[in-house]
Amino acid sequence: MVYLVLITVGAIFLSLPISSTGSPLSFVDAYFMSSSAVSVTGLTVIDVSSALTDFGKVVLLLLIQMGGLGIMMVSGFIAIFVFRRLSTSGTDLISTEFRTPQDMGTMREILTRIVKLVLFFELVGAVILTTWFWWEYDYEFGEALWSGVFHSVSAFNHAGFSLYPDNLVGFLYDPVVNLTVCALIIIAGVGFPVLIELRRVGWAPRVWTMNLNIVLAMTVILTIGGTIYIAVLEWSNPNSLGPLDTLTKIMASFFHSVQTRSSGFNTLDVGTFYPETWLGLDALMFIGSGPSSTGGGIRLTTFAVLAYIVWTELRGDSAVNIFGKRLSRSVHRQAITIGLLAVAYVALSTVLMQVVTDIDTDKIIFEVISAFGTVGLSTGITPSLPDAALINLIVLMIVGRLGPLTLSTALVLRHRPNLYEFPKERPLLG
Repeated sequence: MVYLVLITVGAIFLSLPISSTGSPLSFVDAYFMSSSAVSVTGLTVIDVSSALTDFGKVVLLLLIQMGGLGIMMVSGFIAIFVFRRLSTSGTDLISTEFRTPQDMGTMREILTRIVKLVLFFELVGAVILTTWFWWEYDYEFGEALWSGVFHSVSAFNHAGFSLYPDNLVGFLYDPVVNLTVCALIIIAGVGFPVLIELRRVGWAPRVWTMNLNIVLAMTVILTIGGTIYIAVLEWSNPNSLGPLDTLTKIMASFFHSVQTRSSGFNTLDVGTFYPETWLGLDALMFIGSGPSSTGGGIRLTTFAVLAYIVWTELRGDSAVNIFGKRLSRSVHRQAITIGLLAVAYVALSTVLMQVVTDIDTDKIIFEVISAFGTVGLSTGITPSLPDAALINLIVLMIVGRLGPLTLSTALVLRHRPNLYEFPKERPLLG
């Protein structure tokens, strides 16, 4: 409810004449922008740089910060609640992974850590970007500071909003801007439990939890895999990587691979990518980032569990073992449930978009998964969508932000022991 109230209040402010340089935004457009900011998605129906006044941009920045920080704190609250609930009964893997309630700290301590982590990394990013804009691009200090703060907050919260009309295309050849933005996205994308655990135990893989191992491993694998995938397919595309030098091609491929972790910045026009590249980006956006982060998707851990289940079945093993530990069978069911429901919702939303538009299916699927994964990458069709399609994307962004979190929590906490069991039987498969 608080989430929807914040979106509505933000929409009201963005629809005011003081927020727009021209005609005020329609309420649907304002609600879409507010939803995109609070859900830290980054899809936009306007050119933020020219359509919003300074007041409107400040409102947008505040919505991004409140949305991202609120998501982290709500995730933290739920993680602590679930952990304590389950550690008391001793029925879930989480209690084993986090060992004791004292390891995570009190509610007040853990939420304070989240706020400190968010503000620390945003400050570091803002200092680097501000200094670089001021020194390298000769911005006035006030302009450099505003741009540095805005893009640092937008990057760390995985929002993907930019103050420039072409997003970050103007910084295609700039390694400082590219790598700073990517670093903020990757750090935020692993999730606060990983950041807090790394701060507590440091680089000691032997004592890392299963969650930390999975998130770090999947982040590296998918980021490198995505970089190679984009580079191979787009290397000779005259509209994207084709005209660039080798190092810039690699950097641009890496940059866009990182964006699929649930951010929406771009240094190339994604609309010029080949359809087969979009398909690969669809998969990466659907997977998303780590649990309890500002990212979206079904989460790295969910995908990893599903992959391990398949691998275990192919090998004929009796138990799913991950990093030297056996996975609870209840987690199998939870991961499968989240994955299938996400596929079903994306498919339904795609059909709805096809009904109200005449846009190519591959572009629709890209837009739908980008909204569901709260990514913000787009092939450029968002501003031309009718209100019915925008409303569908609004619902997608909200569900994509809150749905997996709410569903996974409900699945973990729902424990109803059966008083009887039916006899076993196997249907024919395949």
